[in-house]
Amino acid sequence: MPLTPDTRLSLIRRLQSGNDADAWTEFSDIYRLVIVKMALSKGLQAADAEDLAQKVLFSVSKHIAGWKPDPKRGRFRTWLQTIARNATLNALSRIPQDAAPGGTTAMRSLSDLPQTDAHVFDLEWKREALSWATGQVRSEFEPATWDAFWLTAVEGHSPKAVSAQTGKSLGAIYIARTRVMKRIRAKVDELLATGEES
Repeated sequence: MPLTPDTRLSLIRRLQSGNDADAWTEFSDIYRLVIVKMALSKGLQAADAEDLAQKVLFSVSKHIAGWKPDPKRGRFRTWLQTIARNATLNALSRIPQDAAPGGTTAMRSLSDLPQTDAHVFDLEWKREALSWATGQVRSEFEPATWDAFWLTAVEGHSPKAVSAQTGKSLGAIYIARTRVMKRIRAKVDELLATGEES
């Protein structure tokens, strides 16, 4: 049985303690790819986006001790997104004009970053949260239950086709899919259970 991961606020507190390598691994597993994808969407090359993600994570490690939940100042993800956006702006502003894709058009698009970053960051975070939750709960289910969920909910096969393919009743396919989806939702809710979402 896998260990139950900490809720987001307790993970932040573990990060703030400064000596919890497992907390940093979990944090990186959830957020690194979000930062990379945001940087890629703004025009950075893959290697530069990876470097940027490392810089953002390093910056978070230096400043996390000072972060406190405060509805007036915004959610944790807003704080992290601001660090990522600023790092992306800095990286893009260092690209020589003749090397920038689209020249001045690309540089003018920098002014669009504040309006679009939150959407990109939140979308990528939701994708990574779903991927993380799916990975966390997979071992909790029998392979046949997982396959019924995966084939119907992810690959988009009809429950009737999966029933015929697996030899399980149509009802068993629906029950399996519902059980796994409910568990994934609960795992994502754990990730969101911080009070920072208000």
